[in-house]
Amino acid sequence: MSLNTSTALASKLPQAKDLSHLLVPTFRIHQKSPFKAVMGTPTHDMINMAGGVPHPSTFPLEQVQATVRAPSHAALGLAGTLSLERTQASGSTESLNELLQYNDGRGMASYCRFLRKFTEQTHAPPYADWDVVASCGNTDSIAKAVSLFCQQGDHIIVEQYSFPGALSNLVFAKVKPVPVAMDSEGVDPVALDSLCSSWTGATPLRAIYMIPTGQNPTGATMSLARRKALYAVAQKHDLVIIEDDPYYFLQLGPMPDTQETAATDMSKLPLVPSLLSLDTDGRVIRLDSFSKILAPNLRCGWITAPAYIQDRMQILNESTILQPSGLTQGVISRLLNDTWGIEGWNEHLNSLRAAYSARRNLFVTLAHKHLAGLATFTVPTAGMFLWMRVDLGDAAADATAMPRLLDAMKKGGVMMAPDMPFRVTNAAAAAAPERFLRAAFALAETDMFEPALERLARAIASIRGSELQDTQSGTCAEPIDTMAPAPIAVNSST
Repeated sequence: MSLNTSTALASKLPQAKDLSHLLVPTFRIHQKSPFKAVMGTPTHDMINMAGGVPHPSTFPLEQVQATVRAPSHAALGLAGTLSLERTQASGSTESLNELLQYNDGRGMASYCRFLRKFTEQTHAPPYADWDVVASCGNTDSIAKAVSLFCQQGDHIIVEQYSFPGALSNLVFAKVKPVPVAMDSEGVDPVALDSLCSSWTGATPLRAIYMIPTGQNPTGATMSLARRKALYAVAQKHDLVIIEDDPYYFLQLGPMPDTQETAATDMSKLPLVPSLLSLDTDGRVIRLDSFSKILAPNLRCGWITAPAYIQDRMQILNESTILQPSGLTQGVISRLLNDTWGIEGWNEHLNSLRAAYSARRNLFVTLAHKHLAGLATFTVPTAGMFLWMRVDLGDAAADATAMPRLLDAMKKGGVMMAPDMPFRVTNAAAAAAPERFLRAAFALAETDMFEPALERLARAIASIRGSELQDTQSGTCAEPIDTMAPAPIAVNSST
């Protein structure tokens, strides 16, 4: 779609609804930073001596270069070297003098320009006045989005199992999470409707935080029908949806029947539409990150929301991070605008999907082989995680069973994440005997998958009080406490 066509279509779309009544009182009135409110914006013919801004001649970087590999085997011609120059723009990207200087809380112009184009291509938000703002990744974005709609003592709806970084943000903000039931597709819209309809808290529920694709930790992905149903409930109860979607571009498709039928051209497997793409009201605050699709410590992402929300996001950025590193934004901008272009970027995303799909397929196949009778799971269609319900047999009701399992796993040389850090507790959840483990199949080398699952199987069997028979030799597996293997971490810090 050309820029002119996109602009013409946007002009025919409605404006976002004004949901500023859901903002906390501090943000209901748009306020500029006190300094900018007094000083205004300097013009080109003005001698600016107001700001504490260093002269660019003091910046020591003369040029930055990076060698870039091709985004896929199908696009080998897009490999090359990108460079950023001190005093002049490089292709579409600003000069180093601009990238290294203070800037406003929106983000560098070239970086945001690419992300607007990509967001339009991918999601086509169905209202006119949306925009993007640069972020330092989704953990930072979550804190900012929550602060717009919740203040100390308020409640926010979250999935019954959720991202620990988000839950930590809520603890620091003194905002209380209210868990909503999930199933194999994530949040249950009927449960959400019931929760909102029966809510009797001192303050109203104004927002729901969720991870709709490759959910962390459960790996659940909402179907289009589920997303539509959930959005309708949000409309009914006037909720803002914080759509945290770092795994959106890691949609893997269904598990193939055989290795021969495994998808290799992921461009033929369409992405499930996002909640943003359904957002006729402007009630979705969408959070995207480069962490899972480019590199985590670039610490760059973007927020998509109505313009009046982005005005507040700009203030929050300018009072905390100012904006992500200009140098990092410049490298990403040069890569995506000029070196790869949007076609190369899409090739890269499809190659990631194929790589993670192959990992998922192998790990799930081996899990079926080694964990039969010991654990059950739903095959994830996106993300990096296999969420396993562990069958601890008669030991399941014992409160010490899970800590003992983790200790047995540690002694056996394998690490996976238990359910406790992800669980948003209520009375029913605390009493439930079900216990889960999250295995991340993204980082460990694939030849470590099988030994990791063998070690897990032995650990589970030891807690159940049974012996695990070696299916190939018919002999008992080596006892846990006599093993001293190198540890295998099938886990993730996020």
